[in-house]
Amino acid sequence: MAALDINKVRACFPSLGSGYIYADNAGGSQTTQAVIDQIVDYLSNTNVQLGADYSVSLLSSERVDEGSVAAAQLLNAASPNEIAFGPSSTMIIENIARAFDNDTQPGDEFIITGEHEANNGPWKRLAARCNAVIKYWQPTPVSAENPYSVTYKVEDLLPLVSSRTRLAAISACSNILGSLIPVEEAVKALRQRAKEQGARKVEVFLDCVAYAPHRKMDVQKWDVDYCVFSLYKVYGAHNAAAYVRSAALQTSLTSIAHDFLKVDNEPYKFQPGGPGYELVYAATAVVPYLKSLTPEDDLTASFNAIANHEQELLAPLLLFLTGAKQVDRGVRIVGTSDINLSRVPTVSFVVIGQNAIKSKDIVGAFDKKGGVSLTSNDLVVFDFMHVAQIGIRYGHFYAYSLIDNLRPKLDVDDGVVRISFVHYNTVEEVEKIVDVLREVLA
Repeated sequence: MAALDINKVRACFPSLGSGYIYADNAGGSQTTQAVIDQIVDYLSNTNVQLGADYSVSLLSSERVDEGSVAAAQLLNAASPNEIAFGPSSTMIIENIARAFDNDTQPGDEFIITGEHEANNGPWKRLAARCNAVIKYWQPTPVSAENPYSVTYKVEDLLPLVSSRTRLAAISACSNILGSLIPVEEAVKALRQRAKEQGARKVEVFLDCVAYAPHRKMDVQKWDVDYCVFSLYKVYGAHNAAAYVRSAALQTSLTSIAHDFLKVDNEPYKFQPGGPGYELVYAATAVVPYLKSLTPEDDLTASFNAIANHEQELLAPLLLFLTGAKQVDRGVRIVGTSDINLSRVPTVSFVVIGQNAIKSKDIVGAFDKKGGVSLTSNDLVVFDFMHVAQIGIRYGHFYAYSLIDNLRPKLDVDDGVVRISFVHYNTVEEVEKIVDVLREVLA
């Protein structure tokens, strides 16, 4: 199996040339130069409205269609006609939930998690509108020594399924815990249990926002009806894409577009208005970049190489945080401590006990590292890139319910410290972060 050429990888990202260590990648990745070039090209040469007969509009329309083709490749959708775009996954899911109104009956049950509110809030609001019922798939600890070592187990999901189950809205990867759920296994078991219970219609809505940067998506293999991911976390521009299975598009969703538009069989029915054409076209640069990472020129091979490289990033950080000295100090991983392919290099932790440290204060110590002023033409210039050399973050990261339900109770606003890597990070960067943590936790 080919290993990543990390120097070649990093050369594709102009922002990495500064030497700044980006370790808040679960909040958004850096952007490749090829994506930036596509945006500039579109705005420079084809920035007109779609659907007209003149040549530039025709070319613009073709370019936007190519964006759907690229997203379909990333998702392994059966057709680009199952793809739509929006400004964020949060907005897309809200729109789809609004389009669900006419296919939701009083007493229908929605199974949700405590993960990112983007895939929770819309279903809670839909339930309130339609007198449906919310059920929660809760994560549970895997270690008696660490009550925060929670993860989602399929065996805890199945008892929630009943004859009234209408939708399961779940996440392929937790943006706090970093753990992956076995999507294919979970969906297969859920559908089998729903069939046994006599449920009239069960659909699965999968949040892949935290999954897509690290693993290859496959909506057909997973047998899901809906799936969303954010391009800006997969080395693209700040927008998001959604998959809706053709059958669900036609039978489950009512159009929320202008009522005179005939879009019943098109994803435009839940994508009112233009999605930001230059950003959609920019998605066409993401697939070639990912394929270029390995000699096979293949997404599967590239994501396998990404996953293996990310294990090298995960190991030194988790080994430090779970060492006896740090555990005695009060460090607790929020999530599992496994160093294997069951998790991605998104690591969250808290420091509890007699010498507890607020998550905010740990991040603050990182923020104080650096402090360089640059001088240009006898003027002192404030260079924000040199105020701190490492970027990490604290908080609940919109997985408010997950953090709020952890026991012993945490301050949900202080939340956790989260350090998150992707494939362009290096082992040397991880070691620098560990050195700062060693100093902060001393």
